[in-house]
Amino acid sequence: MAEIQFARGIAEPVVPDVRITRAKDGSNGAATFYFDYPQALSQEGVEVTGMYLVDEEGELVTREVNGKFVNGEPAGIEATYVMKTVEDWDRFMRFMGRYAEKNGLGFTKS
Repeated sequence: MAEIQFARGIAEPVVPDVRITRAKDGSNGAATFYFDYPQALSQEGVEVTGMYLVDEEGELVTREVNGKFVNGEPAGIEATYVMKTVEDWDRFMRFMGRYAEKNGLGFTKS
């Protein structure tokens, strides 16, 4: 099990575009997620409280979540998860491996 949630307990079915960067020395990094027309913005009564990356090891949390609106209508969510240590990076990559396998994502190095 690996899923992304914007409100605890409610899985987001829209699969994001994910861009990952890492310092050359491997000490830190960041992942930027972009969701086109996520269900979290269109569901009545759902309050986006952060982005929760949930799997069998537990959860990773970020509060750096921004809604994108076009003509007053919800169009997307951009969220950034920051990794400050090598351990954070390794944990994030384990989550992404599970999430990618579940959702048929690929990985391309630039």
